[in-house]
Amino acid sequence: MRLILSAALALVMAATTVQAAEARPPLREHVEVNRGLTVIAIADMIRKNCDSIEPRMVRAYGFMRALKDEASAAGYSDREIETYVSDKAEKKRIEDAARAWLVARGVRPGEGASYCPVGLAEIARNSQVGVLLRAR
Repeated sequence: MRLILSAALALVMAATTVQAAEARPPLREHVEVNRGLTVIAIADMIRKNCDSIEPRMVRAYGFMRALKDEASAAGYSDREIETYVSDKAEKKRIEDAARAWLVARGVRPGEGASYCPVGLAEIARNSQVGVLLRAR
């Protein structure tokens, strides 16, 4: 009897887990995770194009870790998270969003110097982008 009860409980738990996984939207639709990935992409583009700004690697790592924790708390597995952040089409989508954000603030792609005022303004505002960067 205990064996049957244990097996039944295991089946119910497995079915619940499968239903939860099926009901969960794709990770690309998780607003906070995608907003955070876009912030990281923006900061990365600024630091790559402006010689007077450098990354705050420890803060960036902590921010990335918090995003992963948020995705995990929402029920996404480590494998789902890794697959999502490694997907080339998703990377391009995030980079395009970051580029559009930068252009809306006056950055001219291909002109490295145009990234500096935006980066320095974000640092001064202490925005999420700004806290991932520091002026040299």
